[in-house]
Amino acid sequence: MAQIQEAPLGAGRPTTPHGRRSIGPDKSAWRTSALAGMASYLDAGSIVALGAGLTLFQARLHLSDGAVGALAALGPNALGCALGALIGGRLGDRLGRKRIYRYDLLVYAAGMLAVASAVNAAVLFTGTFVVGVAVGADVPTSLALVGENAPPRARGRLLGLTQVAWNLGPVVVLLLSFALAPLGLLGVRLVFLHLVAVALLTWTMRQGLGESARWKAARTDDAGGAPLRLRNLFRGANLAAVVWTTTIYLFWNLAAGTSGSFTPYIVETLHAGSRSAGLALSTAGFVIGLAATLLLFMRYSDRSHRARRRMWALGGILQVSAYLLYLVLPFSVPVILGNIALFGVGSALAGEGFYKVFSQELFPTMLRSTAQGFTFAVARSVLGVWSFVVPLLASVGIRPLSAMLAFFLLISAVAGYAFMPDTAGKGLDRIEAERLGAPGT
Repeated sequence: MAQIQEAPLGAGRPTTPHGRRSIGPDKSAWRTSALAGMASYLDAGSIVALGAGLTLFQARLHLSDGAVGALAALGPNALGCALGALIGGRLGDRLGRKRIYRYDLLVYAAGMLAVASAVNAAVLFTGTFVVGVAVGADVPTSLALVGENAPPRARGRLLGLTQVAWNLGPVVVLLLSFALAPLGLLGVRLVFLHLVAVALLTWTMRQGLGESARWKAARTDDAGGAPLRLRNLFRGANLAAVVWTTTIYLFWNLAAGTSGSFTPYIVETLHAGSRSAGLALSTAGFVIGLAATLLLFMRYSDRSHRARRRMWALGGILQVSAYLLYLVLPFSVPVILGNIALFGVGSALAGEGFYKVFSQELFPTMLRSTAQGFTFAVARSVLGVWSFVVPLLASVGIRPLSAMLAFFLLISAVAGYAFMPDTAGKGLDRIEAERLGAPGT
């Protein structure tokens, strides 16, 4: 396959008065990243919106604890998203990123509209599942577009912007939920309608985005041949990358998904605070994660392999410590706030941000979207099964749940640190050449 000449850092930027290029990606790269990142906004926003409304839907529709777990399992947090990621990821490599990321948000808006207007369990479950499928299809294709457009030494920065959106979505949702809390279930429905509006606005703005130049070149050169075959994803270096990225994301996501979906529910059901207190605590966690992503991840993630490993190690320690707190201290608002602060900063340093970066760096173009769709689907499927268990564990008490989450985070932290590849600041062609044992460019 012919290699793509990747833009150096600062390509496309105007020169300074001294004739030097200004530093950083051009405006087009930032715009693409921002619009692609709205998939993360809608993904996390829908997860948290459902979590914020769980107790109200449970009371109004007379749902059992098992039904609450099933609702969380079928939607954007788990099984629905997993199915969408598998389908969308594969089609994104076969048909192009553009065909998926331009139109799946219409499906998302339809599903969310059903959730917002649900008057019975059947409509609520159906809409939740459709939302999950749509957002799952969007994530691997839109992230592939960002990764393929990014300059080598700004890949972490641009993908970090999608992670900012992942934190911003829940912040907006939780603030709206808090403000509309006096309206009860009507307030929750209005929050869902806000996500419908954001999805339609994003769909409109995405119409101006083009296809990935890297994908078009790879498609022309390979003509749908061997590099596109699914079995190549499970051989050699690709298989090793699949196993590693799946491991770090799966075990981290079990904790992140539990925190994002169930914090208000657990705070209220374990009588640590009111529903409003649970919403406020969740909001604080996402604000901390957003700030840490802006100030730490986007600033340091492209610097060097050593910097990445140090960030990951610190993030892993902070996240494991966050859940160990519950094993030694009472489940109260100050302790919950400590957990949220540690987990928020730790997740920015050793969480989904780096998973997104490595998912773009470790796979060839014609399998990039497929690979992330697969690893994303595995992680969300396991989370779906786990979501059935969380309400039952929470009903027993916080300590058994916390011990398991600390263990999951330890696995992710150790695997990430021990086997992290040296890809920082390298072009995608060079990374692929090095992994295949050929001379880099």
